[in-house]
Amino acid sequence: MRKDFVFHLYNVEHDNFMNLLAKCPEDQRMVIPQGFNTSLYWHLGHVLRITEVHVFGLSQQTMSLPQNYKDLFHYGTKVTDWKEEQLAQLPAWDTMTAQLKEQREHIYNALKDRLEEPVPENFKKAENFGELILTTAAHLSNHNGVVAAMLQVLKQK
Repeated sequence: MRKDFVFHLYNVEHDNFMNLLAKCPEDQRMVIPQGFNTSLYWHLGHVLRITEVHVFGLSQQTMSLPQNYKDLFHYGTKVTDWKEEQLAQLPAWDTMTAQLKEQREHIYNALKDRLEEPVPENFKKAENFGELILTTAAHLSNHNGVVAAMLQVLKQK
């Protein structure tokens, strides 16, 4: 599997995600737009959490995100379910965007020479790290579409 191809696709989706997030006004990051069930803030945290679990977990690397990200951003979580004590400990937007940038660098540095290496059995059916990174790019692409739609709805208000 070509390293340039895998990381180019991942970087394109990652850059698109970062660019979309940069378009979100600060006062609308926690707003749940009509027709959606969560906020842009949640999407940012979710992408961080799921990328860490899928890529770092399956590659048996140390996970670095705080433990509360699991309770806040994992599959099935919602902003509307967050408790008061969770709201008081939410990470800052700038902290999470910085973590997302660091995460991309870490993935590249840790896996750039391991793309053909097999990964443990996983629900994504990825057989090696290259495929795992490509499924992560697809996950980002999905969120890019949702975030772009959310921004359109927020802009209409």
